[in-house]
Amino acid sequence: MRDPRIVKFAEVLVNYSVDMKKGETLLVAAPVAAEPLVKEIYRAALLRGAHVLVRLASEELDEIYFATASDEEMDYLSPIAVFETEHIDARISIGAATNTRGLSGVDPRRQARRARALKPIRDVILGRVRWCGTQYPTAAYAQDADMSLSEYEDFVFGAVFADREDAIGEWRKLSAMQARLIEWLKGRKNVRIVGEGTDLAFSLEGRAWVNSDGRHNMPSGEIFTTPVEGTVSGEVAFSYPAIHGGREVEGVRLVFRNGAVAEAHAKKNEEYLRQMIASDAGAKIAGEFGVGTNGGITKFTKSILYDEKIGGTIHIALGEAYAETGGKNKSALHWDMICDLRKGGEIIVDGEVFEKDGKFMVP
Repeated sequence: MRDPRIVKFAEVLVNYSVDMKKGETLLVAAPVAAEPLVKEIYRAALLRGAHVLVRLASEELDEIYFATASDEEMDYLSPIAVFETEHIDARISIGAATNTRGLSGVDPRRQARRARALKPIRDVILGRVRWCGTQYPTAAYAQDADMSLSEYEDFVFGAVFADREDAIGEWRKLSAMQARLIEWLKGRKNVRIVGEGTDLAFSLEGRAWVNSDGRHNMPSGEIFTTPVEGTVSGEVAFSYPAIHGGREVEGVRLVFRNGAVAEAHAKKNEEYLRQMIASDAGAKIAGEFGVGTNGGITKFTKSILYDEKIGGTIHIALGEAYAETGGKNKSALHWDMICDLRKGGEIIVDGEVFEKDGKFMVP
Protein backbone atom coordinates (compact mmCIF):
# COMPACT_ATOMS: atom_id res chain seq x y z
CA MET A 1 0.00 0.00 0.00
CA ARG A 2 1.35 3.44 -0.96
CA ASP A 3 2.12 5.74 1.98
CA PRO A 4 0.42 9.06 1.11
CA ARG A 5 3.25 10.94 2.83
CA ILE A 6 5.80 9.39 0.44
CA VAL A 7 3.55 10.33 -2.49
CA LYS A 8 3.40 13.94 -1.28
CA PHE A 9 7.16 13.96 -0.58
CA ALA A 10 7.82 12.92 -4.19
CA GLU A 11 5.42 15.53 -5.54
CA VAL A 12 7.24 18.25 -3.59
CA LEU A 13 10.58 17.13 -5.03
CA VAL A 14 9.37 16.87 -8.63
CA ASN A 15 6.81 19.69 -8.82
CA TYR A 16 8.50 22.22 -6.51
CA SER A 17 12.19 21.50 -5.84
CA VAL A 18 13.35 20.76 -9.40
CA ASP A 19 10.07 21.84 -11.08
CA MET A 20 10.17 19.39 -13.97
CA LYS A 21 8.79 20.43 -17.35
CA LYS A 22 7.53 18.35 -20.25
CA GLY A 23 10.37 17.01 -22.37
CA GLU A 24 13.09 17.62 -19.79
CA THR A 25 15.37 14.88 -18.43
CA LEU A 26 15.58 14.02 -14.74
CA LEU A 27 18.28 11.83 -13.20
CA VAL A 28 17.42 10.15 -9.89
CA ALA A 29 20.40 8.73 -7.97
CA ALA A 30 19.73 6.69 -4.84
CA PRO A 31 20.63 3.58 -2.84
CA VAL A 32 18.32 0.60 -3.14
CA ALA A 33 16.87 1.32 0.31
CA ALA A 34 15.19 4.46 -1.06
CA GLU A 35 13.19 2.55 -3.67
CA PRO A 36 9.72 3.47 -2.26
CA LEU A 37 10.49 7.18 -2.73
CA VAL A 38 12.22 6.60 -6.08
CA LYS A 39 9.11 4.90 -7.47
CA GLU A 40 6.90 7.83 -6.50
CA ILE A 41 9.38 10.34 -7.97
CA TYR A 42 9.41 8.28 -11.17
CA ARG A 43 5.60 8.33 -11.30
CA ALA A 44 5.35 12.07 -10.54
CA ALA A 45 7.98 13.00 -13.15
CA LEU A 46 6.32 10.89 -15.86
CA LEU A 47 3.02 12.59 -15.09
CA ARG A 48 4.78 15.89 -15.82
CA GLY A 49 5.92 14.58 -19.20
CA ALA A 50 9.58 14.33 -18.19
CA HIS A 51 12.11 11.71 -19.25
CA VAL A 52 13.51 9.87 -16.21
CA LEU A 53 16.83 8.09 -15.67
CA VAL A 54 17.14 6.08 -12.45
CA ARG A 55 20.50 5.11 -10.94
CA LEU A 56 20.03 2.69 -8.04
CA ALA A 57 23.14 1.38 -6.27
CA SER A 58 24.12 -0.52 -3.16
CA GLU A 59 25.96 1.59 -0.59
CA GLU A 60 28.30 -1.38 -0.07
CA LEU A 61 29.81 -0.56 -3.47
CA ASP A 62 31.44 2.51 -1.89
CA GLU A 63 33.03 0.31 0.78
CA ILE A 64 34.38 -2.03 -1.90
CA TYR A 65 35.61 0.89 -3.98
CA PHE A 66 37.67 2.56 -1.25
CA ALA A 67 39.06 -0.78 -0.07
CA THR A 68 40.03 -1.97 -3.54
CA ALA A 69 40.52 0.85 -6.07
CA SER A 70 44.03 1.69 -7.28
CA ASP A 71 45.39 5.24 -7.27
CA GLU A 72 44.80 5.39 -11.02
CA GLU A 73 41.17 4.40 -10.52
CA MET A 74 40.77 6.99 -7.75
CA ASP A 75 41.80 9.70 -10.23
CA TYR A 76 39.64 8.37 -13.07
CA LEU A 77 36.72 10.48 -14.25
CA SER A 78 34.29 8.52 -16.40
CA PRO A 79 33.52 10.32 -19.68
CA ILE A 80 30.16 8.53 -19.64
CA ALA A 81 29.31 10.12 -16.29
CA VAL A 82 30.45 13.51 -17.58
CA PHE A 83 28.33 13.15 -20.75
CA GLU A 84 25.29 12.12 -18.72
CA THR A 85 25.67 15.09 -16.37
CA GLU A 86 26.02 17.49 -19.30
CA HIS A 87 22.78 16.21 -20.88
CA ILE A 88 20.33 16.23 -17.98
CA ASP A 89 18.15 19.13 -16.87
CA ALA A 90 17.67 18.13 -13.24
CA ARG A 91 19.04 15.71 -10.66
CA ILE A 92 17.55 14.39 -7.43
CA SER A 93 20.02 12.67 -5.10
CA ILE A 94 18.67 10.60 -2.23
CA GLY A 95 20.59 9.36 0.79
CA ALA A 96 19.28 6.17 2.38
CA ALA A 97 22.06 4.70 4.50
CA THR A 98 21.65 1.31 6.12
CA ASN A 99 24.98 1.81 7.92
CA THR A 100 26.03 5.41 8.52
CA ARG A 101 29.48 4.27 9.67
CA GLY A 102 30.23 2.13 6.63
CA LEU A 103 33.13 4.35 5.52
CA SER A 104 34.55 5.14 8.95
CA GLY A 105 37.57 2.91 8.34
CA VAL A 106 38.51 4.53 5.03
CA ASP A 107 41.73 6.56 4.84
CA PRO A 108 40.51 10.18 4.64
CA ARG A 109 43.21 10.96 2.09
CA ARG A 110 41.58 8.51 -0.31
CA GLN A 111 38.21 10.13 0.23
CA ALA A 112 39.70 13.57 -0.43
CA ARG A 113 41.48 12.27 -3.54
CA ARG A 114 38.26 10.85 -4.97
CA ALA A 115 36.40 14.07 -4.20
CA ARG A 116 39.00 16.02 -6.20
CA ALA A 117 38.61 13.66 -9.16
CA LEU A 118 34.81 14.07 -9.18
CA LYS A 119 34.89 17.85 -8.82
CA PRO A 120 34.33 18.54 -12.57
CA ILE A 121 31.01 16.66 -12.39
CA ARG A 122 30.03 18.54 -9.26
CA ASP A 123 30.90 21.82 -10.98
CA VAL A 124 28.59 20.98 -13.91
CA ILE A 125 25.75 20.13 -11.53
CA LEU A 126 26.19 23.32 -9.52
CA GLY A 127 26.59 25.40 -12.67
CA ARG A 128 23.72 24.39 -14.94
CA VAL A 129 21.63 21.53 -13.54
CA ARG A 130 18.60 22.01 -11.30
CA TRP A 131 19.47 19.76 -8.39
CA CYS A 132 18.05 18.70 -5.06
CA GLY A 133 19.45 16.49 -2.35
CA THR A 134 17.28 14.69 0.19
CA GLN A 135 17.13 11.62 2.43
CA TYR A 136 14.78 8.71 2.82
CA PRO A 137 14.20 7.53 6.41
CA THR A 138 16.03 4.33 7.33
CA ALA A 139 16.68 2.45 10.55
CA ALA A 140 20.31 3.60 10.50
CA TYR A 141 19.34 7.28 10.46
CA ALA A 142 16.75 6.59 13.17
CA GLN A 143 19.39 4.99 15.39
CA ASP A 144 21.72 7.97 14.95
CA ALA A 145 18.86 10.27 15.92
CA ASP A 146 17.96 8.15 18.98
CA MET A 147 14.49 7.47 17.59
CA SER A 148 12.48 4.44 16.59
CA LEU A 149 12.00 4.07 12.84
CA SER A 150 8.34 5.12 13.03
CA GLU A 151 9.26 8.19 15.11
CA TYR A 152 11.97 9.08 12.65
CA GLU A 153 9.62 8.69 9.69
CA ASP A 154 7.22 11.11 11.38
CA PHE A 155 10.13 13.51 11.93
CA VAL A 156 11.26 13.35 8.28
CA PHE A 157 7.81 13.67 6.73
CA GLY A 158 7.07 16.55 9.09
CA ALA A 159 10.34 18.28 8.21
CA VAL A 160 9.49 18.20 4.48
CA PHE A 161 5.84 19.22 5.18
CA ALA A 162 4.56 15.98 3.63
CA ASP A 163 2.19 15.62 6.58
CA ARG A 164 0.39 18.87 5.70
CA GLU A 165 -2.50 19.40 3.35
CA ASP A 166 -0.67 21.83 1.05
CA ALA A 167 3.01 20.93 1.33
CA ILE A 168 4.11 23.10 -1.59
CA GLY A 169 2.14 26.04 -0.18
CA GLU A 170 4.01 25.68 3.13
CA TRP A 171 7.36 25.84 1.34
CA ARG A 172 6.27 28.99 -0.43
CA LYS A 173 5.38 30.59 2.93
CA LEU A 174 8.80 29.73 4.33
CA SER A 175 10.42 31.16 1.21
CA ALA A 176 8.59 34.46 1.70
CA MET A 177 9.63 34.68 5.36
CA GLN A 178 13.29 34.14 4.45
CA ALA A 179 13.04 36.70 1.66
CA ARG A 180 12.04 39.32 4.26
CA LEU A 181 15.12 38.48 6.36
CA ILE A 182 17.38 38.78 3.33
CA GLU A 183 15.83 42.14 2.43
CA TRP A 184 16.83 43.43 5.91
CA LEU A 185 20.38 42.05 5.50
CA LYS A 186 20.92 43.42 2.00
CA GLY A 187 23.85 45.84 1.83
CA ARG A 188 24.98 45.25 5.41
CA LYS A 189 28.65 44.45 5.81
CA ASN A 190 29.99 43.28 9.15
CA VAL A 191 28.93 40.21 11.14
CA ARG A 192 29.90 39.15 14.63
CA ILE A 193 28.78 35.88 16.22
CA VAL A 194 28.94 35.60 20.00
CA GLY A 195 28.17 32.55 22.11
CA GLU A 196 29.68 30.05 24.48
CA GLY A 197 33.31 29.60 23.36
CA THR A 198 32.56 31.68 20.27
CA ASP A 199 33.52 35.18 19.19
CA LEU A 200 33.87 35.28 15.42
CA ALA A 201 33.81 38.24 13.06
CA PHE A 202 33.95 38.67 9.29
CA SER A 203 32.93 40.93 6.42
CA LEU A 204 30.11 40.31 3.95
CA GLU A 205 30.77 43.39 1.85
CA GLY A 206 29.67 42.76 -1.73
CA ARG A 207 28.33 39.31 -0.95
CA ALA A 208 24.80 38.08 -1.73
CA TRP A 209 22.46 36.09 0.51
CA VAL A 210 20.70 33.00 -0.85
CA ASN A 211 17.17 31.98 0.12
CA SER A 212 17.41 28.20 0.65
CA ASP A 213 13.73 27.34 0.49
CA GLY A 214 13.61 23.69 -0.55
CA ARG A 215 14.83 24.02 -4.11
CA HIS A 216 18.27 22.48 -3.58
CA ASN A 217 17.84 20.72 -0.24
CA MET A 218 14.71 19.01 1.02
CA PRO A 219 14.04 19.83 3.75
CA SER A 220 15.50 23.29 3.85
CA GLY A 221 15.00 26.40 5.92
CA GLU A 222 18.14 28.53 5.91
CA ILE A 223 19.64 31.65 4.45
CA PHE A 224 23.32 31.61 3.58
CA THR A 225 26.18 33.61 2.12
CA THR A 226 29.99 33.52 2.03
CA PRO A 227 32.35 35.55 4.24
CA VAL A 228 34.79 37.72 2.31
CA GLU A 229 38.02 35.77 1.93
CA GLY A 230 40.73 36.96 4.29
CA THR A 231 38.36 38.63 6.78
CA VAL A 232 37.35 35.83 9.15
CA SER A 233 38.95 36.20 12.57
CA GLY A 234 38.33 34.86 16.06
CA GLU A 235 37.23 31.48 17.31
CA VAL A 236 34.15 29.31 17.13
CA ALA A 237 33.15 26.30 19.23
CA PHE A 238 30.70 24.03 17.45
CA SER A 239 27.87 22.64 19.54
CA TYR A 240 27.33 19.29 17.85
CA PRO A 241 29.56 16.61 16.33
CA ALA A 242 30.70 17.46 12.80
CA ILE A 243 29.86 14.48 10.58
CA HIS A 244 31.88 13.81 7.45
CA GLY A 245 32.87 10.70 5.52
CA GLY A 246 31.24 8.38 8.03
CA ARG A 247 33.14 9.89 10.96
CA GLU A 248 32.01 11.96 13.93
CA VAL A 249 34.36 14.73 15.01
CA GLU A 250 33.28 15.91 18.44
CA GLY A 251 34.05 19.12 20.29
CA VAL A 252 35.37 21.00 17.26
CA ARG A 253 36.96 24.36 18.00
CA LEU A 254 38.50 26.43 15.21
CA VAL A 255 40.63 29.55 15.48
CA PHE A 256 40.74 31.79 12.41
CA ARG A 257 43.52 34.26 11.66
CA ASN A 258 43.80 36.31 8.48
CA GLY A 259 40.78 34.51 7.04
CA ALA A 260 42.03 30.94 7.42
CA VAL A 261 41.96 28.21 10.05
CA ALA A 262 45.12 28.63 12.13
CA GLU A 263 44.20 26.14 14.87
CA ALA A 264 41.90 23.11 14.72
CA HIS A 265 40.99 21.21 17.86
CA ALA A 266 38.56 18.38 18.61
CA LYS A 267 37.84 16.05 21.50
CA LYS A 268 37.37 13.08 19.17
CA ASN A 269 38.90 12.40 15.73
CA GLU A 270 41.07 15.52 15.82
CA GLU A 271 43.58 14.00 13.39
CA TYR A 272 40.83 13.37 10.82
CA LEU A 273 39.72 17.01 11.19
CA ARG A 274 43.25 18.25 10.54
CA GLN A 275 43.78 15.93 7.57
CA MET A 276 40.60 17.13 5.87
CA ILE A 277 41.46 20.79 6.49
CA ALA A 278 44.88 20.13 4.92
CA SER A 279 43.40 18.30 1.89
CA ASP A 280 43.83 21.34 -0.40
CA ALA A 281 44.57 25.06 -0.22
CA GLY A 282 40.91 26.09 0.01
CA ALA A 283 39.92 23.69 2.78
CA LYS A 284 41.13 26.10 5.50
CA ILE A 285 38.81 28.88 4.28
CA ALA A 286 35.21 29.50 5.36
CA GLY A 287 33.17 28.95 2.19
CA GLU A 288 29.72 29.45 3.74
CA PHE A 289 27.94 31.16 6.60
CA GLY A 290 24.38 29.97 7.11
CA VAL A 291 21.51 30.77 9.48
CA GLY A 292 18.98 28.03 10.26
CA THR A 293 15.33 29.13 10.17
CA ASN A 294 13.23 25.95 10.20
CA GLY A 295 11.32 26.02 13.49
CA GLY A 296 9.95 22.56 12.76
CA ILE A 297 13.41 21.01 13.12
CA THR A 298 14.46 21.31 16.75
CA LYS A 299 16.45 18.13 17.42
CA PHE A 300 20.02 17.24 16.40
CA THR A 301 19.89 14.01 14.39
CA LYS A 302 23.50 13.62 13.16
CA SER A 303 22.35 14.33 9.61
CA ILE A 304 23.54 17.68 8.25
CA LEU A 305 20.61 17.86 5.84
CA TYR A 306 18.32 18.47 8.82
CA ASP A 307 20.70 19.75 11.46
CA GLU A 308 21.97 22.84 9.62
CA LYS A 309 18.34 23.98 9.26
CA ILE A 310 17.58 23.90 13.02
CA GLY A 311 15.97 27.22 13.88
CA GLY A 312 18.27 29.25 16.13
CA THR A 313 21.55 27.80 14.87
CA ILE A 314 24.27 29.00 12.53
CA HIS A 315 26.71 26.93 10.52
CA ILE A 316 30.09 27.56 9.00
CA ALA A 317 31.28 25.41 6.09
CA LEU A 318 34.96 24.95 5.42
CA GLY A 319 35.96 24.73 1.78
CA GLU A 320 34.08 25.31 -1.47
CA ALA A 321 32.03 28.51 -1.71
CA TYR A 322 28.77 28.81 -3.63
CA ALA A 323 29.27 31.00 -6.69
CA GLU A 324 25.84 32.62 -6.38
CA THR A 325 26.93 34.29 -3.12
CA GLY A 326 29.96 35.88 -4.76
CA GLY A 327 32.32 33.57 -2.92
CA LYS A 328 35.60 32.80 -4.66
CA ASN A 329 37.06 29.95 -2.61
CA LYS A 330 37.67 26.65 -4.40
CA SER A 331 38.08 23.29 -2.70
CA ALA A 332 37.08 19.65 -2.97
CA LEU A 333 35.84 19.99 0.61
CA HIS A 334 32.56 21.48 1.79
CA TRP A 335 32.07 20.59 5.45
CA ASP A 336 29.27 22.20 7.46
CA MET A 337 29.65 22.60 11.22
CA ILE A 338 26.86 23.81 13.51
CA CYS A 339 26.82 26.27 16.41
CA ASP A 340 23.65 26.48 18.52
CA LEU A 341 22.81 30.03 19.61
CA ARG A 342 19.50 29.30 21.34
CA LYS A 343 20.96 29.65 24.84
CA GLY A 344 22.93 32.83 25.14
CA GLY A 345 24.07 33.45 21.54
CA GLU A 346 23.79 36.48 19.29
CA ILE A 347 24.28 37.43 15.66
CA ILE A 348 25.22 41.09 15.40
CA VAL A 349 25.12 42.78 11.99
CA ASP A 350 26.60 46.27 11.58
CA GLY A 351 26.16 46.80 15.30
CA GLU A 352 22.48 45.72 15.40
CA VAL A 353 21.30 42.47 16.98
CA PHE A 354 19.88 40.38 14.16
CA GLU A 355 19.21 37.27 16.25
CA LYS A 356 19.33 36.65 19.99
CA ASP A 357 18.84 33.32 21.77
CA GLY A 358 17.64 31.81 18.52
CA LYS A 359 14.97 34.45 17.85
CA PHE A 360 15.09 37.07 15.11
CA MET A 361 15.11 40.59 16.52
CA VAL A 362 14.40 42.46 13.28
CA PRO A 363 11.04 43.32 11.68
